[in-house]
Amino acid sequence: MSDRILADRYRLTEQIGMGGMAIVYKAVDLRTGHNVAVKVLRPEFNEDAEFVSRFQREAEAASKMTHHNIVNLLDVGMDGENRYLVMEYVQGKTLKEVIQERGKLSAPLACQIAIRILSALEHAHRNGIVHRDIKPQNILVHADGHIKVADFGIARIADSATLTRGDMVMGSVHYFSPEQARGEGANATSDIYSTGIVLYEMLTGRVPYDGENPVAVAMQHLHAQPVPIQNLAPDVPPSVVQVCMRAMEKNPALRYQSARDMAADLRAALEERGDRMPQMEEPQEIRQPVPHLRDEKTSQDSGRSKRISEQERRWKAIWRVVSILAAAAVAVGLFYGIRALLNHYETTVVIPSVVSKDKESATEIMVNLGLEVQIKEVSNDDYAVGLVIMQVPEAGETVQKGSPVQLLVSTGAKKQEMPILAGATSSDAITLLKNMGITQITTVMAVSAEFAPDTVISCEPAAGATVDKDTEVKLTVSGGEAIVPDLRGMTLTEAEEYVMENHLTFNSTLNFVDTDDPEKHGLVAGQTPESDAHVLLQTAVSLSLYRCPERVRQEKLEVTVKESDADIAVRVAIQAVGSTAEWTCISYVCKAEKGRSQMVTLEVPDNRAYVCTVYQDGVAEQRFEIEEI
Repeated sequence: MSDRILADRYRLTEQIGMGGMAIVYKAVDLRTGHNVAVKVLRPEFNEDAEFVSRFQREAEAASKMTHHNIVNLLDVGMDGENRYLVMEYVQGKTLKEVIQERGKLSAPLACQIAIRILSALEHAHRNGIVHRDIKPQNILVHADGHIKVADFGIARIADSATLTRGDMVMGSVHYFSPEQARGEGANATSDIYSTGIVLYEMLTGRVPYDGENPVAVAMQHLHAQPVPIQNLAPDVPPSVVQVCMRAMEKNPALRYQSARDMAADLRAALEERGDRMPQMEEPQEIRQPVPHLRDEKTSQDSGRSKRISEQERRWKAIWRVVSILAAAAVAVGLFYGIRALLNHYETTVVIPSVVSKDKESATEIMVNLGLEVQIKEVSNDDYAVGLVIMQVPEAGETVQKGSPVQLLVSTGAKKQEMPILAGATSSDAITLLKNMGITQITTVMAVSAEFAPDTVISCEPAAGATVDKDTEVKLTVSGGEAIVPDLRGMTLTEAEEYVMENHLTFNSTLNFVDTDDPEKHGLVAGQTPESDAHVLLQTAVSLSLYRCPERVRQEKLEVTVKESDADIAVRVAIQAVGSTAEWTCISYVCKAEKGRSQMVTLEVPDNRAYVCTVYQDGVAEQRFEIEEI
């Protein structure tokens, strides 16, 4: 769709992104002259209620927000069958690209970026929107340093009735929260957890949890502790570490309950104030009474020591029982916790990616995972017949076994009916074909008195035939019709007039036929095409003139070629005053090492006044006048 104007307002200039549901273009708003990003729902999904609903939910979520740290929605609408969203265009990089390029970010810079992410989330949460996919790939760093949170494509309105278990969309596995890993619903604290993960990655240059597959990473979110930040980045202040680790608490109740609170503590950490810093709770430890030192000097001290020793024994016995009971409780809890976790992962599955696989292989993979496969076939210009172009749910999402998985399978390039092009101008016909995606177009000119010049006479394939973007189309276009007059025996002046009257042109090279008859000198001896031939308008006619040596008119001129280290092509041509025909007299190449000036002799075809032009590499460099005789 690039180079197309959408809704008579947005000129799409280039494709800058492509997802499973939509294509994103850079565009120019013709009303304001500003660059914008236009997200267009893929045409094959215009009639699919599920995809239309997802697209509308994104528009609904975006429309509730206007914030300087969010890629804001500017417009939404339809152009024909095309549904589109118009967003701010951000010129820059993703935060992920910045981290990959620079490695660890300094603590002040990381905190400043995190504060801006939290500012965007606070605005979204206040409007009832949970992002659910906070990750560095969705954080845009503008060229001027501004931070923008993007892609609310899987966001949900927190109080929406559509937020059911079957409608849950998971975030990216390295950044989603433990409750998302368990398949539960996400809320504002889930976004805060993901922000903590992003902050950890900015500070250390690596994600806190990684593994060979999504399940392994999800298990770490549930149970593992990350490598301490101080081990990877010793320069990070403890106050910043505390904020990050509180945001990454596995229990949502122990995290920050609002983005505003986390941002406030990050600011306090930057300002080295302690009044807003979180107080990390120390684990409750069982502390035994500490016995006094015995004093052997007096019997009173000795008796006191004996009583203390007896108390110690009683306390040790009590704590031994308590320890055994606590260990038993822990073991029971661990048993049931592991059993619950195993039961969860026995009944759920993480969706793999089968995009670009053939339909049979993709179906087999999903069936082996205990999922119900639904096939929907759609045309697609980018995928061969039988390949999966999209899957719903997307790769990385966790679903219950037995859940349906929809695979969109390509039927190949979109089939269309060849339009009726006869009678259209060639430019209109070519534009129409290109709008259909057809680019292999050849044009053949044909003589026609019936069709006006530059009008399509016929096309192959014919109108009504089934075509796609790879079809080769041949257009037969009218070049009009001209009838070649009989020029033999005419003077060159007369021949020029007849050719012009019949809408023809001349071949610039004159041929000569020698004759001893001085009366024939300068008359047309032959022509191509022959007289009465039906040819295209503006067809070039080649002439042969009789030449009697004793009547040949010659002119000498000095041609000066411009200085150059390269060879220069020289052409010397003459044109009679008042005529439109230009005749080439001499053509040669002036070598770089040769002299710049050269005397040339021209053979002038008749006695008229002429203007002589010297062309050097196609550019007119000299002009001479040749007088009439």
